[in-house]
Amino acid sequence: MIDPRTEHLIDLALEEDAGLGDVTSRAIFPAKHTSRAFIEAAQDLVVCGLDVAARVFTRVDPALKVQLTARDGDRVKTGGVVLRVAGPTASLLTAERTALNFIQRLSGVATLSRKFAAVAGPLGVRVVDTRKTTPGYRALEKYAVRCGGCYNHRSSLGEHVLIKDNHIAAAGSLTKAVQCARAAAPHCAKIEVEAKTLAEVKEAVRAGAEVILLDNMTPTLIRASVALIGGAATIEVSGGVRFETLREFAVPGVDVISIGALTHSAPSADLSLTILPAKKPRKR
Repeated sequence: MIDPRTEHLIDLALEEDAGLGDVTSRAIFPAKHTSRAFIEAAQDLVVCGLDVAARVFTRVDPALKVQLTARDGDRVKTGGVVLRVAGPTASLLTAERTALNFIQRLSGVATLSRKFAAVAGPLGVRVVDTRKTTPGYRALEKYAVRCGGCYNHRSSLGEHVLIKDNHIAAAGSLTKAVQCARAAAPHCAKIEVEAKTLAEVKEAVRAGAEVILLDNMTPTLIRASVALIGGAATIEVSGGVRFETLREFAVPGVDVISIGALTHSAPSADLSLTILPAKKPRKR
């Protein structure tokens, strides 16, 4: 997961936190002072971001040696150790907060995604994320969603055609928007259309949309829409779906449920770094 964009994000985070140096750690610890530390879970979680956290340590100081004791996507119980690090104490402490920020954020997304995936799997529906991500973190957060067992919707505006309500309003009609998209989009691009009413569902089917997004509909309206579509398009449901109501919206015939909360409302997971006490010199 360490691509050039992630490297740049790590650099930005380190510049933000330690761009002027770590005055406390450098004042206390000489360059030759070394320590050992570990990162452990303070709650049951699905861990994610270990490679990123490891890269933060080595980016601060290549002399820091990191050992991963878990893998992204693993379930970890409270007290479970996920990473060990050893090397210059000042460097270790300089990297601590940034490394934890990445792993806590991504583990939070993965942990929430695992909850949704556990419910959705037996229902035969895919839960996918949205583009409601932290600016700059999209690739990482979508990776965390996958580590949790859910799936990704489009990662950018350039991946496929998704005609939303504002496109329809500006084009003049749903049919007009689909016709324009069909004429200009690549031949392999699917056309997805957002529909808020049964009338729009009918229009989307007539216009030949390959995917119909049922936006902010009640379960009752979703059932009626599934019957109208009759297998003519992939059906996505979005809007108003919470973990507590997921089963209600997973109506037979629905293929995908998109949930922005996977990323925009996931609480950071609780992990902490502990430095092992310095070894006392042996008495002679």
